[in-house]
Parts: sequence; structure tokens; C-alpha cells
Amino acid sequence: MLTRSDETIANCLDIWDSIEDVGLQHAGFKDVGVDVPTLMELNRRMHDRGVTTYLEVVSTSPHACVQSARAAVQIGVDRLMGGQQLAETLRILEGTGIEYLPFPGEPVGHPTRLAGDAELVERHCREFDRIGCAGVDLLAYRATTAEPLDLVRAARRGTNGYLVVAGSVSTPAQIDDLRDAGVDAFTIGSAVFDGSFSPRTPGLVAQLVAVMDAAG
Repeated sequence: MLTRSDETIANCLDIWDSIEDVGLQHAGFKDVGVDVPTLMELNRRMHDRGVTTYLEVVSTSPHACVQSARAAVQIGVDRLMGGQQLAETLRILEGTGIEYLPFPGEPVGHPTRLAGDAELVERHCREFDRIGCAGVDLLAYRATTAEPLDLVRAARRGTNGYLVVAGSVSTPAQIDDLRDAGVDAFTIGSAVFDGSFSPRTPGLVAQLVAVMDAAG
């Protein structure tokens, strides 16, 4: 994710141009931080490189989340993640080909944290499957009380769709744990941009290579 602290980085276009040859197959951005025309251009550049694109909703009000779903259509991303305005969002996305992966549990605040236990996460995931969502966007490592991997395992039990773990993934050990728990994908942003994912290999490209190596 071209994001830091749950916002798309202001110079996202320049950053993308500097890393477009790294070989990323999936990339994305948040619904806050830069304007929609900038995100449209960023999405176009990513698609030009054959990348599957994601917009993650971190806006906190229901109205703003619905507006972000409309923005996703305008931008032309492949997958919309986050939010919990299920009926409205699915109506907006109908016929666009954009897949929707909402938040299970109880997301709160910005940067977004996750309240709720494993039982609630599993129940939400089953409900999301039932109404036609393509998967879920789980803020496992942003959990306020639950054990992150308990939430991951609950989400995997609850969804037959695409399971993404988003937020605060920052170490190779976490990636190993997520792989073992059956996660399909994870997001990483701040740990790459601040160089903390692989402190011994400075530079943005080197950080991304380290992440891809860890992901296998």
C-alpha cells in the first residue's frame, strides 16, 4: 500500500514511478490523503503494469464510506476493502466488476483499530459470504483486546472468499504466521516506508524486495 499512518502518501505518483519495475502484482492506496484525480492516475499507472489494485476505506463516518465506494468506481480499482456499509456499497458496485471485502469485527477511529472477539469476526465473515462479498479485510494486528491470530483463524473459518489481513504487518515472522493461518494476502505500508521491515537493507526498493521474499 502506498500509505503511511492510514493515509495515501502525498507523493504517491512519484513513489510509484520509482518502484514500478520491482515486480509487484498487487498494490493499493487509502481513501484519504490525496484527491480522487490523483488516485485515478495512480490506478491507471498501476494497471499499465498489470497490477491488481485496491482502495481501502478508512473513513470513519457511514456517509464518507459510501462516498468512498462511489470513488472506487470512478477510480476503477479491482477491489474495494474496508467499511461496513454493506447494502449500499454492494449496490454501488453492482455491475462494475469491483470486488468488495468489508471489515469484520468493530473498526473504530483513525488510524483504524479493531474491537470485537473471534466469535464476532467469524459471524461477520459468514454473513459477508452470504450476501455476496468477495472476501474480508481483517485488521488483525490492530485488535484492541483479541489475540490477532485467533481473529485470523476465525475469519478463515468464516469466509470461503479472499482473506486479507491489513494494518500493522511489519515483520517476516508475522508474514509466516499469516501464511500458516491460511491468509490469502496482507497489506504493508508504513513498515516499508520507514525502513523498519528490513532495517539492514535501506531503501524503498530493497524493503519491497525483502517483503516479497518473505511472502514467497
